[in-house]
Amino acid sequence: MTSHILLIDDDRELATLVTEFLGPQGYEITHALDGELGLSMARARSYDLILLDVMMPKLDGFDVLRQLRPDVITPVLMLTARGDDLDRILGLEMGADDYLPKPFNPRELAARIKALLRRQALLTAVNTPQVLSSPSVILDPSRQSVSCEGKQVMLTGTEFATLQLLMQRAGTLVSKEVISEQVLGRKLAPFDRSIDMHISNLRKKLSDTSSTELIRTVRGSGYLFLESLQ
Repeated sequence: MTSHILLIDDDRELATLVTEFLGPQGYEITHALDGELGLSMARARSYDLILLDVMMPKLDGFDVLRQLRPDVITPVLMLTARGDDLDRILGLEMGADDYLPKPFNPRELAARIKALLRRQALLTAVNTPQVLSSPSVILDPSRQSVSCEGKQVMLTGTEFATLQLLMQRAGTLVSKEVISEQVLGRKLAPFDRSIDMHISNLRKKLSDTSSTELIRTVRGSGYLFLESLQ
């Protein structure tokens, strides 16, 4: 089955490279040359994944993501400048699912895309796991919905999968390495803060509807979902 990817990047050469490399692997690539056009295209139809550059004319990647995330939960892989940690952190804070520094190896790009699409497919599979319910949180995999104390919580795919993993292991410490491998589909790299940022976003969204601490950080070890499942 062909996966449709929206590439939002003003680099025509890169777009050609990505299209020529991913096309034979079963991906259909649609290219937008600037952020304004990319945002419009992302809202106009459904894509399986969005590749989003940071530095672009009209609207940069952060502006696109900021305007996109309130109503579009399509997985977003941000393309950032190598060594620019601030770009990566900002992107993750705004709801990007993962990032890849430029210049990148096309095989690494393909691996990241495959991992995100595989995770999304598991979330939407027909034979989904049962609903997970704690005193405060109800997570329904079949609907990809989460409610906290009766109020709906909008999560990105990465945040949803992270919460699902933590709730499945409620009361048990889950390391960042395990979260990275099972949620992002890749080994945790040294100094990689992506899991920390996803947890931070998840914690903020849950705290908007609950004053109860639901996820505890065990420094240097991992994270713990504190409530027991019902």
